Amino acid sequence: MGKKIVFVGAGAVGGYSGAHMAKAGEDVTFIDSWPENVEAIKRDGLRITHHQGPEPFSVKLRALHLTEAQQLAKEAPVDVAFVCMKSYDTEWAARLIKQYLAPGGYIVSLQNCMNEETIAGVVGWGKTMGCIASNISVHLHAPGQIHRGGLVGGTRHTVYRTGEVNGRITDRAHEVCALVAHADSAKATDNLWGERWSKLVANSMANGVSACTGLSGSQITDNETIRHFQARLASEAIRIGQALGYKLEEIGHQDPELIAKAGEGDPAALKDYDEHRLNAPRGAADQRPSMGQDMAKGRRTEIEYLNGFVVREGEKAGIRAAANERLVDIVKRVEKGELKQDPRHITELRLN
Repeated sequence: MGKKIVFVGAGAVGGYSGAHMAKAGEDVTFIDSWPENVEAIKRDGLRITHHQGPEPFSVKLRALHLTEAQQLAKEAPVDVAFVCMKSYDTEWAARLIKQYLAPGGYIVSLQNCMNEETIAGVVGWGKTMGCIASNISVHLHAPGQIHRGGLVGGTRHTVYRTGEVNGRITDRAHEVCALVAHADSAKATDNLWGERWSKLVANSMANGVSACTGLSGSQITDNETIRHFQARLASEAIRIGQALGYKLEEIGHQDPELIAKAGEGDPAALKDYDEHRLNAPRGAADQRPSMGQDMAKGRRTEIEYLNGFVVREGEKAGIRAAANERLVDIVKRVEKGELKQDPRHITELRLN
């Protein structure tokens, strides 16, 4: 008998990943807080489309609203729970599903940011795993409808990286890897924390910038001033990660050290950084990072869990992240309605 899988969160990444698992025959249940999304999935299933690559498909699967989650108490316990909520909802999501876990069950953080410690505070480190979705670029554009504006990774880029918090390659690391591999290329990693920080750097470069400017990923890349500001953001985050002892992985298929030097103004590194960014394969021209999508929908952003986290960790390491600090302030002001989205927030920004 297959494992019982529950996704707490049927948004873009969770919905996309879970839909592929269900399509492959896995036993998948979604729990979600958006009533219209739950009703659409119940009625029509999840519809998955791509900018390039696989043909569209719809898959029927079980969806529960938060108010219906108590039904799980009458059923077989949950073997694998994926938490796919925004970072600020991690703790309550973990507490919600904890009571329905099997004795050997565990929770996988399939989220942005570094939330494993929060989950471990609820269920313990032994029941906590991580999974990074790298360069996935998906969008829940309507209830029950998810579009992947980014390119499928396949052999070109390993999208999912699953790992234990202690760095061991275990049977359940391979188990999670096999599950997410239904959606795209995947690997079990012995470097979860390095992978996490590397993804944090990538998110810190793109998400807040899109949120405060209103620009898509392609529009950001094409603007030299903003592209160079992204290198500054990344450089700060990379130096902090190195100081904290993380073994960083490639970021956007570039060496972290090269990006760090580019952000610090090294001419040769900046030239290589620019050439790579401008010539790298791109997805849909209008695809926005997740925080750009959140801002467009009037949702709370994760800025404090991305760039804000970089700033706070930098304080621990004795490194000030001035660019990240300024970006956090700008995004929060746009989020509160004190500022309108505008590329000039970045193009006219002056930093020491």
